[in-house]
Formats: sequence, structure tokens, C-alpha cells
Amino acid sequence: MKKIKIMIAIIFLFIIYIYVAYITVIPNSVVLFGNESFNYKKLIGITVSETQKTMNDNYNVSNMEFKLFGQVLLKNTNITKIEDIEVVPVGKIIGLKLYTDGVLVVGKSEIEDINNNLIKPYENIDIKEGDTILSINEEKVESIDNLKEIVNESKGKDLNITVLRNGSTFTSNITPIQSKNKDYKLGLWVKDAATGVGTMTFYEPNSKSFAVLGHGITDNDTDTLISIDYGELVTSRVISVQKGEIENPGEIRGTILNQQTIGTVQKNTQFGIYGNLDNLTSLNIDSSNKMKVASRDEIKVGEATILCSIDSSNKAKEYSIEIEKVYLDNDYNNKSMLIRITDKELIEKTGGIIRGLSGAPIIQNGKFVGAVTNVLVSNPEIGYGIFGDLMIKEIGK
Repeated sequence: MKKIKIMIAIIFLFIIYIYVAYITVIPNSVVLFGNESFNYKKLIGITVSETQKTMNDNYNVSNMEFKLFGQVLLKNTNITKIEDIEVVPVGKIIGLKLYTDGVLVVGKSEIEDINNNLIKPYENIDIKEGDTILSINEEKVESIDNLKEIVNESKGKDLNITVLRNGSTFTSNITPIQSKNKDYKLGLWVKDAATGVGTMTFYEPNSKSFAVLGHGITDNDTDTLISIDYGELVTSRVISVQKGEIENPGEIRGTILNQQTIGTVQKNTQFGIYGNLDNLTSLNIDSSNKMKVASRDEIKVGEATILCSIDSSNKAKEYSIEIEKVYLDNDYNNKSMLIRITDKELIEKTGGIIRGLSGAPIIQNGKFVGAVTNVLVSNPEIGYGIFGDLMIKEIGK
């Protein structure tokens, strides 16, 4: 009898585990494009119903309720469906100023204290390059200067720091060391901003959103995606173009000094930089030049064009390319298509795909299909592009 009760208890716990696991894997929110549908596995006793639906231009938002036996609410999933959306491909060089949420750890060093001892204040805590320090003693860290001020005011007392790593936060304690110049230090090298130039991919008139690059901005020292608090989109001026060669990628050199702020950056993702554009005239964007976004099954191997600017006029021009492969099932990175530059004029000027060309919109059969993202260092005429639907979904998130 005792064994039967144990078996019943085990079976009961196993059933609970199945239902908990089922609910856990259901996302809190989903963004769909075109004919995509929200697919989920059915489970006995779970009912699913759409409770509300709102329509805003091309963005249809609904809510799905998952209930146990139609009574107990287990989960709400917000679903955004994007249909028949149109964008204006841009292809012009712009500048970016990104400010981190907290400060990014990019290195460590020993501190020589007032007694000439070399000490590592971080030695006994779990902090790594690529981590972001969000707060100290529950006070938000907003900049490098702010961090220095907090550390100096501690006068060597233990500090409780909150650290972000791979989307999760944790806390730890660290004791500042008084250096020979009397300042208190943690022995951590940090940065709080990043700047650069790239190509604007598109402008979406309904939401006044823009997309840039087609890939995220990572820190050069840690190769991790920079977590930003906010950012600015600014005009840029091309200074020169370094032609790409085998094993030596070229680049578009631009400046953002004394340029005009034209938008706000809201997020830095693996599929590009996104935000709102406030000034269309500075880039001569004509909203009447919009075109539909192709679903990935519309993209074909064959001829296409890219739109980009490679001189000081910042005037975008179309250049011919060939789409050589399409990876229809790729939802996890920005290498959705294998592309080859075929335009002789562009090859003569740039050698192919170069840094700064990331984000150049790809157009095929009168539709926006994606953007240039990467180059093969072994052959600068060949590289990758990201699907347009992956970029559009980032706007809906």
C-alpha cells in the first residue's frame, strides 16, 4: 500500500512538472510577420482563447489566455502581427552615439596602494570583462565620473555592486583600495559610451521608426552586445573610403563631429539598432518612396540590388548584387542570405562589402528584402544579409 501511494505521488508530481514546463516555454510576447502564425502544442486541460484585439495601422495586437480547465489563468501572451507593412529604404551613412545602461567592464588591473603593495580588489568576486555595473549600494551608476565619485566617497568601505551579465543580474561585495594618488579604486577598467558610423536601412512612416546596420554594436574589448540606456542618431559625413582586400576588410571612414542630432536610439539588438527618427529633411527622406517588405519565401536566388552611399555627397545609389543562397529557417542570427557584389563600379570603389556598408538595404522585385550585415574576409565581394522580416519584428517588440 505504501509503495502504491509513493507511485501515485510520483505520478502526480510528474504531471505537475509537465504542466509547469509547458507554461514556462510559452513566451510572454510574440511578434509575427505576414502569414506567420503562433504555434503552440496542445495539452489536455489547457484552453486557449483570444481575449482582446486592437488594430493600429499595420500592427495588429491581440492577447491569448492560457487557462486550466477554462477557469484558472496560467499565462497571458501578447501577440503582435505585422501585415502589409511598407518602409522607405534609405541607404545613407549616419552616426550613432550610444550610452550604456551603467558602465561596461572592459578590463582589470592591479592597484598600487599607499604602502606600495599591488592589490586586486576584484580578486574574490565574480566579475568579468563584458559585465555591466548597474548600481552601487542601490545607487544607479550613470557614467564613469559617477562611478568614480561613489567609489571615492566610500573611503574604503565595502560596496555592494549590482552587475548585469547575459541578461541576468547578481550582487557582490568589493572593497575599494586607496591608491598612491590618494584616490579609491576598484581596479576595473570601464566605459560608458560608444560611437560609430553605419548605413541607415529603412524608415517606417507609421511608427516613425528607423533601422540601422542589421547587426548590433558590440564592445571591441569584450565582443559582447552593448546594453544601452539611450542613444542618439546623428548626421554623418564621409571622409574617405578604404578599399577592401582579401584578409583586409576595408571601411567607410566618417565623422560625427559637429553633426546634427536627428533621432533617438531605443535599442541595440543582434538584428540592428532601432529608434525614432525626428528629422526627415536632414537625410532627404521622401516617404512617398516606400515599398512593401517581402516575406522570406518571396526572396529568390538571383539578381537584386543594394542601396548605399560611399562618398561625401551622402547620396544613395543602387548597385547590383546576386543573392546566392537563402537560409529560410534562420531566425537566430543575421546571416540569412549569402550575397555577392556584382556591380563593377562598386567593386572598383570599395572592393566589395566594407565596414560602414552594414545596413545597406537589399531590394528585389520592387520589395525590401533585407540588409547587408557581414563580409567574408577571404573574399570581400561575398558576404551575408539579414531578412527584412527579422528587422521589422524588432520594431514590433
